[in-house]
Amino acid sequence: MARPKRIVLVRHGESEGNVDDTVYEREPDHALRLTANGLRQARETGVRLRELFGDERVSVYVSPYRRTHETFRSFGLDLERVRVREEPRLREQDWGNWQEREDVKLQKAYRNAYGHFFYRLAQGESGADVYDRVGAFLESLHRSFEDPDHPPNVLLVTHGLTMRLFCMRWFHWSVAEFESLSNPGNGESRTLVLGKDGRYTLDRPFERWRTPEPYGITG
Repeated sequence: MARPKRIVLVRHGESEGNVDDTVYEREPDHALRLTANGLRQARETGVRLRELFGDERVSVYVSPYRRTHETFRSFGLDLERVRVREEPRLREQDWGNWQEREDVKLQKAYRNAYGHFFYRLAQGESGADVYDRVGAFLESLHRSFEDPDHPPNVLLVTHGLTMRLFCMRWFHWSVAEFESLSNPGNGESRTLVLGKDGRYTLDRPFERWRTPEPYGITG
């Protein structure tokens, strides 16, 4: 099994929806573009990624949203060393087809009170639903490591909640731990680094906005 040296997760750059939540009333979530600031963030992230990967090959998985594709293109990676696949299981949490501003405010209030992992958005997904599809993707990813010629780097270009849930699934974090963590900022990354002991560690933690409140010893 050719496990990669590192698995890099990157959140897309700032999108139109990050600066104007009324845009969801006019445009579908998957079609939103990066702002000028988002493009700048993605280019700056690309500089760091090119330094990190050097001349090594990279296996890339990109969420099917426009903003993640624009983010990846802005990285400026050498496409001769990159294998790119669109991966729908890395998409954003579904909020329903069209979003009304006041309803979104109400939904967010309900979700904050009920819990981000368990609350299922009306006509959309819960965090638990996203966790399940991320888990299915991880099974496929692990199978890809069976290829002896697998690239030494994996890059996932995705969304903030999806990044947290990927790490939750990989490191077997509890729901309480997940609920205590904040999303990374736009254009931010987290890297799973393979150690000499054969285990992966996270290069830096997610910011914690509260102390975990577990129901039992697993927290």
